[in-house]
Amino acid sequence: MKAELEIALFKKYPEIFAGKDKSIMESLIPFGLECGSGWYRIIDTLCRLIQHYVQDHPDNSVEAVQVKEKFGSLRFYINGGDDYVDGLITFAEAMSYMTCEQCGSTDGVTQTKGWVYTLCRQCLFDRDMAQYGGEDD
Repeated sequence: MKAELEIALFKKYPEIFAGKDKSIMESLIPFGLECGSGWYRIIDTLCRLIQHYVQDHPDNSVEAVQVKEKFGSLRFYINGGDDYVDGLITFAEAMSYMTCEQCGSTDGVTQTKGWVYTLCRQCLFDRDMAQYGGEDD
């Protein structure tokens, strides 16, 4: 994820991302949010819902320990929470399968073969052009 988006999330949700300054033996969040910027809105919405829930249920504090892409889907690992928070995370992860990881589009989204990415048609085309050096002459 772009650094400025990651920093914005860390500032907006300091309790959820409290591990950003911990050692990597305690949390993997110091590595950053290991996914594309297209999922920013999903992560922002998820964190907003979690934060709102935790304010009303303080016994269910939540701290993100790792956020990444795996098999073309968002993964949001936490310490704390409860079944409700787990449900929010499951929903956000499901939404990531329908959202381009790179640009956030929901139009024409597909998963690639091999190393799985979730991309829209345009981002897939752009990636393939960059990978293979453009069009044939």
